[in-house]
Amino acid sequence: MMTENMMAKVEKKLKENLKTALDKAVQEKGLELKEYPEIEVEIPREKEHGDYATNLAMVLASTFKTSPREVADILVDKFSSDLVEDIEIAGPGFINFTLDNSWLYDTVHKIIEDGKNYGETDFGQGEKVQIEFVSVNPTGPLHVGHSRGAVVGDVLSRILKTTGFEVDKEYYINDAGNQMDVLGKSTLVRYKQVLGQDVEMPEEAYVGDYITDIAEEIKEEKGDEILDLPEDEQLVFCREFAYDRCLETIKKDLKEFEIDFDVWFSERYLHDENKIDEAIEKLEEKGYIYRENEAVWFKASEFGDDKDRVVVKSDGNKTYLAADIAYHLNKLERGYDKLINIWGADHHGYISRVKASIQAFGYPKDTLEVIVVQMVTLLRDGETVPMSKRAGNFVTMREVMEEVGKDAARYFYVMRSTDSHFDFDLELAKKENTDNPVYYIQYAHARIQSIMENLDEDIDLDSEVDLSNLTHEAEMELMKMMAHYPEMLKLSAERKEAHHVANYAYDLANAFHVFYNKCRVITDDKELSKARVYLVKAARQVLRNVLNVLGISAPDQM
Repeated sequence: MMTENMMAKVEKKLKENLKTALDKAVQEKGLELKEYPEIEVEIPREKEHGDYATNLAMVLASTFKTSPREVADILVDKFSSDLVEDIEIAGPGFINFTLDNSWLYDTVHKIIEDGKNYGETDFGQGEKVQIEFVSVNPTGPLHVGHSRGAVVGDVLSRILKTTGFEVDKEYYINDAGNQMDVLGKSTLVRYKQVLGQDVEMPEEAYVGDYITDIAEEIKEEKGDEILDLPEDEQLVFCREFAYDRCLETIKKDLKEFEIDFDVWFSERYLHDENKIDEAIEKLEEKGYIYRENEAVWFKASEFGDDKDRVVVKSDGNKTYLAADIAYHLNKLERGYDKLINIWGADHHGYISRVKASIQAFGYPKDTLEVIVVQMVTLLRDGETVPMSKRAGNFVTMREVMEEVGKDAARYFYVMRSTDSHFDFDLELAKKENTDNPVYYIQYAHARIQSIMENLDEDIDLDSEVDLSNLTHEAEMELMKMMAHYPEMLKLSAERKEAHHVANYAYDLANAFHVFYNKCRVITDDKELSKARVYLVKAARQVLRNVLNVLGISAPDQM
């Protein structure tokens, strides 16, 4: 069930009323408009400027050959709407509207009626979207940098699903190439060491304690019999054993972080099924491949990249780009309308060459959208957290999750725009007071739950509730905040920005806490009490809905 977006409905009605007023003004002035301007209404930044405002008078000033304020006077004189309680002209010619409260009361009823579906819209029109994120080499545990991209990808997927897109979440397993061989060598050396052999780790190796743990597992399962195999088979066994354990750990950590994937796509498939060769052949058929210095080149510069790119090196080995080109062709052939990749900041320079391949295959450039997630720095007491002994050279996602909790970790990772570097304050994330934004939001839900569990028996919400009793400013602000929820989700989906949802959750919790502190819920006035309890119930529903999009729990008590 899709939510009737009350704010969108109000904005549409205001625009229609303004259009009617403009028609009357044009007719009265004997003007001819070859093309009507786009009528826009927006929520003013300052509360004293009303609920909505329009700059239509300023847009029309040249047409009417008079000042914007005089045009505003004409439009206001012709304007009529049952939605509007008060209308005024401000500044150089803005028209500000203060709405009648009835639309807010309708919103509260709609929230209760829609329940967990409140906020759902058909904005996406069923567009098929694939979001690929995390996609870390299966050579070790996930670290904090991966964690931020993981939460952003998961929350964005939830936003898009809620707003009417058909979404698949995909993890691209980079399980081919040199890094896998390094994993095998690192594990084999550690295996020999746990068996008592005096061997040194190679210079390029994975050195975290997790490699020793994997080697111990091999020893426990196989004893020393792996050493009876030829050297190349020893490497293959250790590589595949370590690969399986690392991927298993990645999947387990993501699952406990409330992140799952619809598809786990192995890079090996592209190699084993000759998909990379096929992709290069298709590009060659289209005239975008040439050979020079014994290498095979892709004409990426024809599609906006700063230079052409090698796809097959002079030694015959294929580049990482060649596999990525084949992978994205595979995505497109699966019928997605939109591809979204969430990459770390170190991949920024890679965007143009992959987009070039999308265009070379005949698809629009914007078929692929890449969201670049900036780095995370962990802080404790203002100091950067040292490296993890277990991981070797980074702090793992699991370590952070176990220290601050899943809910706090998810919120903190998504609370800032992805294009800004993020300092993760571990001590703040652990605080059990209102300084911690996660605690503050969840405390609002727990507070509501306490109210609902301790209601007087004479508060009957099944009978008719007269919401016109709600007139306090704090009640109005809470209702407006709840009404804004579907529109906020639409904005987040349109911009592909997940942090708006985290910010909204905080603002909604704040609106509730202000209401709670200024308006006694249970009063001597039975009808007022009933209306406020109904409002509280609606606030609980919207809090639950937004926390669900964030993948954060809604506790009954704190």
